[in-house]
Amino acid sequence: MKIFKKRKPNTHKGDYGHVLVIAGSIGFTGAAYLASEAALLAGSGLVTCAIPKSLNDIMAKKFTEVMTFPVEDKGKGHFLTSTFPKIKKFSEKVDAVAIGPGLSQVDDVKKLVKKLIRGLDKPIVLDADGINCIKDKVEILKKAKGSIVITPHPGEMARLINKEIKHIQANRKKLAKDVAKKYGVTVVLKGMKTVVASPNGRIYINKTGNPGMASGGIGDILTGMIASLIGQGFAPFEAAKDSVYLHGLAGDIAAKEKGEVSLRAQDVLNNIPKAVKLL
Repeated sequence: MKIFKKRKPNTHKGDYGHVLVIAGSIGFTGAAYLASEAALLAGSGLVTCAIPKSLNDIMAKKFTEVMTFPVEDKGKGHFLTSTFPKIKKFSEKVDAVAIGPGLSQVDDVKKLVKKLIRGLDKPIVLDADGINCIKDKVEILKKAKGSIVITPHPGEMARLINKEIKHIQANRKKLAKDVAKKYGVTVVLKGMKTVVASPNGRIYINKTGNPGMASGGIGDILTGMIASLIGQGFAPFEAAKDSVYLHGLAGDIAAKEKGEVSLRAQDVLNNIPKAVKLL
């Protein structure tokens, strides 16, 4: 499987996309870190992490290459709805936006996520709390100005369509396809043999990955990778399926080195370069 084209000698960082990762809240800065770093390792020329201002010092210490965009939070440790205009203005200079990892589900954040979906004229990858924040108003996905990729695990999918997890797991392919068509989004239903479904009916079933990847933070990495490929010019479905494959491959490489039991998100992140090199 070949994903990346050989880079031309006469090139610069602007040729490979600028990704904005809107993520993090008090106690969940790791999610913002993993998504942002994954975007960079998947090939983005520039990555900016929007973070509540009171958490910026933490993120500035974590990051070296990723830039931070501190947004006023009045010391609350989570995003405020009132910051929408500032985030929207910043988004005008990026190529793709990832929303969700570690955001929390307080009312301010829920309102902000809905405003971002309706108001940003950019491709969006919606994950984790970003998905949970719209479970009471899923129809909002139809109002997005740009393309949307949603990346639910079975529990998030169950909440999104008001079904039990066992029903989701018994009908993974059909439900992913139905949701993609109904809301006009690309669906990445995570889990064993992750299903990627496009609005026009295309389906991809992934075969990479292992049980060791059932660990906190693994999904945040995938979010950053998908946003990265979209920012580099990949179509949403292609970006999703290629990222899912690459993400699982990085996990398989990590499992060979460390085993499945002790596998953690950082191990998958560290092995993205090896997976990329193989492809």
